[in-house]
Amino acid sequence: MEVPAFARLPVLAIAAAVAVVLLAVSGRFGYFGDELYFLATGRYHWAWGYADNPWLLPGLAWLLDSAFPGSVVAFRILPMLLTCGGVVLAALIAREFGGARKAQVLTAGAYALSLHLLGSGHVLATSTVDPFCWVVVSWLVVRWLRTGSDRLLFIAGVVSAVAMQGKWLIVFFWLALAASAMIAGPRRLLSRPALAAGGAVTVLATVPTLLWQADNGWPYFLMREVAAEQNWRLLGGPPAMIPLALLGSGLIVGAFLACHGVYALLRTPHLRPYRLFGLTAVLVTATFLVLASRYYYVAGLYAVLFAASAVTIERRGPARWWRWVPTWPVYALSVPLMIYLALPVRPATAFTGAGLVDFVSSGSYGWPQLAGTAATAYRGLPPADRARTAVLGDSYWQASALDVYGRERGLPRAYGPERGYWYTGRPPDETTQVLYVGGDAAWLRQFFGEVRQVSSVRLDIDAQVANQNVPIWLCGDPFAPWPHLWDRMRRP
Repeated sequence: MEVPAFARLPVLAIAAAVAVVLLAVSGRFGYFGDELYFLATGRYHWAWGYADNPWLLPGLAWLLDSAFPGSVVAFRILPMLLTCGGVVLAALIAREFGGARKAQVLTAGAYALSLHLLGSGHVLATSTVDPFCWVVVSWLVVRWLRTGSDRLLFIAGVVSAVAMQGKWLIVFFWLALAASAMIAGPRRLLSRPALAAGGAVTVLATVPTLLWQADNGWPYFLMREVAAEQNWRLLGGPPAMIPLALLGSGLIVGAFLACHGVYALLRTPHLRPYRLFGLTAVLVTATFLVLASRYYYVAGLYAVLFAASAVTIERRGPARWWRWVPTWPVYALSVPLMIYLALPVRPATAFTGAGLVDFVSSGSYGWPQLAGTAATAYRGLPPADRARTAVLGDSYWQASALDVYGRERGLPRAYGPERGYWYTGRPPDETTQVLYVGGDAAWLRQFFGEVRQVSSVRLDIDAQVANQNVPIWLCGDPFAPWPHLWDRMRRP
C-alpha cells in the first residue's frame, strides 16, 4: 500500500519551533535535581546499575558533561533533540496510518503541545528518553504492519534494548502489544524470527544491569514501592492517573485527540490493521493503574493516539460538538499556554513550590549555593577534625549537588543515605563526625549523640525553592560502627 507524501516543510517547521523554544529556556536556573544525580553518578560512581535506574542516563550525563564541561545549555541539547525527533516520528506514524498533510500536521502539532512531552524536553531524565523510545518502536511496528519487512522488528528490538538501559517500562508495552496481537491480530507478529532476535539483543544488553541488581538485592523493585507511595502522596494515586495523563497529553488539543485516538483505533474500519495499538493503550493504562504508577508512564503512547485521531479527522471529520478543537485558532492559542505551563519562563521570585513547572524550576535553583554553604562550614572546622569528617546530603539530590559542586569548593566526596546514593558507598570506618546537609535533628539523633546546627542555606530570592533555608548539621559521637550505622541510616 502506498503512503501519502511526507509533509516535510510544515512538520519540520513545527519541530524547529520546538527546538527554538527549548533552547531559549535551556539555561534557566541550573541543573534539575535528577540531572545532578545522573551527572554525579556518571562522573564519580559509575556502575552497570543503580537502585532506581540502569546505567544509560548516568552514562549520557557523563558523555555530555565531558564534551561540554559545566554547560547546562549543552547538557539539555539531547532532550531537545529527542523531543523534536518525537514530533517528526509522530507525524510519520500518521503517514503510515494513511494520513496526508493535514493529519501529519495535526499530529506533529499535538505532540509539540503536549504538556508532559514539551516539559520533559527541558531536562535530561528517564521521562524524556523513555517516551521517545516508545515512539520509535511504535513507528517501526506500525511500518512493519504495512510493509511486512521483518528487519523493522529487529530494529524495534534494538531500540527496546536501549530503552531498557534507561527504564524497564518498555517491557509493559511489549507485553501489552503481544496480548493485543493475540486478541486482535496479527498473531504472526509473535512468531517472527526477527522479533525474537531483537528480543535476544534486549536481554543480552540488560544482563549487566540484572547482575548488578542481583548482587545488591534487587533494589529496583523496592524503588517501585517508593514510587507508588510517592504517587499516592504527591499525585493522588491511581484515581488521579487518567486525569493527569490527559492533562499531560495537552490541554484541549492533546486530551481530545488522545481520547478520540483510542476510539479510532478500536472502532474505525480504516484503522482495523492497527487495532492492536488501541488495545495496547488500554492494557498499558490498566496495568499502570493497578501498579499505582505515575501518570507520565503512558506518555510514550501519545504519538500513536494523536496520529490515529488526526487520520480519522482528516478522513471523516470530528463530531459536531468538538469540531472546533482541531482548528488552527485552538492550536495557536495553545502555544503560549503550554509554554507558560510546561517550561520555566517565569522569574524565580514567582515560584510557589506547587505544580509540575514549579517542581522542576524550584528543584533547579540554588545548588551551587548549597554546596558553597556546606564548603564554608567544612572549612570552618579545625584541620585535625576535617580528616575524620564525612559530608552527607540528606536527599539524593543534595548528595549529588555536594559531589558535583562541592569538590571544586574543597569538599571531600559526598555520601547519602537516600535511594540510589546509599549504594555508592559509605563513610570510612575512621569517620568520627559528619557534616550533614538537610534533614532534621530528630532523625539524626537516632544515630548520633551530638547534633547541632552550624549553618543554613540562604538564597538570594524570597521564594519557595528546594534549597531555601536548608539546615547544615555537625553530628558526632556515632552510636555504632559505620558498617552497622550505614545500614540503619538507609532510606528508600
